[in-house]
Amino acid sequence: MASVEVSLKEMMAGVEGSLGAAVVDYTSGMALGTLGGGKDLDLNVAAAGNTDVIRAKGRTMEQLGLKGQIEDVLITLDRQYHLIRLVQGRNGNGLFLYLVLDKARANLAMARHQLKRVEEVIEV
Repeated sequence: MASVEVSLKEMMAGVEGSLGAAVVDYTSGMALGTLGGGKDLDLNVAAAGNTDVIRAKGRTMEQLGLKGQIEDVLITLDRQYHLIRLVQGRNGNGLFLYLVLDKARANLAMARHQLKRVEEVIEV
């Protein structure tokens, strides 16, 4: 099992073009840990905003009567990918992983694979 700090390092180091990463509690909207980011990428603000995205998608699924769970959410910008992966299982209920990538340098398939690997071992 991996701590939040170790998980953040694995998220950033495991994918070329990573700009920032966070582990977020979506019940509160608070980041439990962040790595990277900067003046143009405030990961704490992003954590709170993406919490709203997850909550809205959950409500929409409920209203539509959709069964199943959200695996991940991808937001594409002109120069970045924003990838959100919900943590499933006993160790991560209520958490999501958030990774921001440089679109020109990152491999989206590898990023999704890396987040899945981190999700499987994170322990909070």
